[in-house]
This record gives sequence, structure tokens and C-alpha cells, in this order.
Amino acid sequence: MTTTGMLLGKFMPPHNGHVYLARFAENYVDQLSIVVCSLKNEPIPGHLRYDWMHRMFPDCNVIHVTDELPQLPEEHPDFWQLWYDTLMRVLPGKPDYVFAGEDYGAPLAETLDGIFVPSNMGRAIIPTSGTDVRTNPAENWDYIPEVVRPYFVKRIAVIGAESTGKSTLTAKLAQHFQTVFVPEYAETLIMHRGRDLNEDDFKMIAQAQAASVEAMTYQARRVLFCDTEIMTTAIWSEMLLDTCPHWLDAGAREKRYDLYLLMDTDAEWQDDAHRYGIETQERFMTSCMKRLKEDNKPYIRLSGSWDDKFNAAIAAVTELY
Repeated sequence: MTTTGMLLGKFMPPHNGHVYLARFAENYVDQLSIVVCSLKNEPIPGHLRYDWMHRMFPDCNVIHVTDELPQLPEEHPDFWQLWYDTLMRVLPGKPDYVFAGEDYGAPLAETLDGIFVPSNMGRAIIPTSGTDVRTNPAENWDYIPEVVRPYFVKRIAVIGAESTGKSTLTAKLAQHFQTVFVPEYAETLIMHRGRDLNEDDFKMIAQAQAASVEAMTYQARRVLFCDTEIMTTAIWSEMLLDTCPHWLDAGAREKRYDLYLLMDTDAEWQDDAHRYGIETQERFMTSCMKRLKEDNKPYIRLSGSWDDKFNAAIAAVTELY
């Protein structure tokens, strides 16, 4: 006889306690339905939570319920009937077992004529909650599943003109915060094709840089440092091609990082094969400051000695979490 089960929750966000409970339930029954419930005004969009659970549990029947239902029995006299009607509408049938890590599991199972199977009650096995993760994701990082982590990663863009030390700072900050960083893709392309770039090259740079950022968010720990970003690409397009395509300009203004670290031009110039020359520094800095202010993006300007810049960057990033 095939056994069926149901696990219901907000999963806001899914954490390792939810993962344990779902794996427990998945191994307890033959067929498990996971019901992700969301309301319109909750802090994490329901479609994201559904997608996370679906990706983590592809062999389960993951269902997204968006009905604006009461959340507590005292909120409505027909609380249990409303939930019964909704669940019977979306489930393949009455579940044999209902799984939960909280006391609501017992009356819910009774409502559905199923058997309540409690697990991780009082968070005895996995000591965290969705509220804990939302309130302080950095402190609860080890309880956040890999698929969910990019949502909470703070993205830091290290930007600046040529030979200002941004690549060095990016790597050093990643080392300090025990995380990873995204290198500048433009350098890779220039070393491969040369410095004579066209509009198609800028499209590849923008797409590749963005793709690299998204790929590395899964390996980042709390924070991800990015050596340049799309705004930088737009400025270089203006400087080298005397124009910036609409799609590039729009993308540069729309994309926002949690913080921009702008390197001042007070470092000694270091020549390199992929660089365009010291005469580009002030023009780049002027354009960069203009765009940051126009688009109201959060930034700090790093000036002074190397230690001054490094320490100021650490302090600014630490404030984010």
C-alpha cells in the first residue's frame, strides 16, 4: 500500500530545519506533498520560496498556496474549515501522515483525518527558525541551504579607474571576510582579443561579468566582492566608443549593489598590457562619481594610504551585517 504525507509551511526562508523535516518526511512515506503557503505582503516573495523548495525536493509534490487565509485559529471562526477546503483543493488526496515541527501539526492532522508525526519539535535537532535567519542571516549562515544563500548575500562592487588597486583590494577583502570574489571579466577579454573593443565586445563583457557574479553567489559566504560591474562597463563604453548603447546604460542604472567601494586616483600608476593609460583616470573618476550620485547608489570613496583604504573598506562592509 502506498503511503502519503504532507508537510506545510511558509518556509520564509527555507532553512536546514525545514530541510531536515522534509527529508525525514520524504523517507517516512512513499509520496510526500510539500505545501508552501504565502501571503502577498510577506517579506520574502512566495514564488521564491516555492522555487527553492521545488529545486531542493524535485521528487516531491511541491505546491504553492497563495490564498489569503487566516494564520491563527482565533482570527476566524471557520479557521480549520477554510484550511481544509484549500488543502483538499490542491492535494492529490487526504494524506495518511502530517509532518510538522510545531504544535499546530496535531489539530491540522485531525482536520485532515491523518496521523500527526512530530519531528524536530522545539528545534531540538536544528536550532534555528525563519525569523532568526531573516533577522540575522550572517549569524545563521550555516543553517541556510546553498540554493537560498544568494538571496542573502551582500554584493559589494569595488570600482575605480585603472591602476587604483581595486583588483588587489577585492582579493584582500575576500580573504579577510573568508569568502570569494568575482574578477574583472574585461581584463580576460582584452588579454585574449586586444584593446580594440567594439559594441559586441562590451555586450559580452556585461553579460559575462553578470553571469560570473550570479555563479559565485552560491559559493560566497555572507558577502561577495566584485571587481567592477556593469556601471563600469557603461563608462568605459562612453570613453572608448564615444557612446553607450541604450541597453547598457539602462542596465547600469537599474543594477544596484549593496555597497560601492570607489577607489581614489591617489595611488602610484602601474603600467600593464591591458591598460589604456594614466590620462583616463580623472575622466573615469568624474564619470563614476556623476553616475553614482545620479542613480543614488550607496558608496564610499576610499582615499589615502593602502591601510587607510583597506581599513575603511572593512568598516563599511562590516556595517552591512
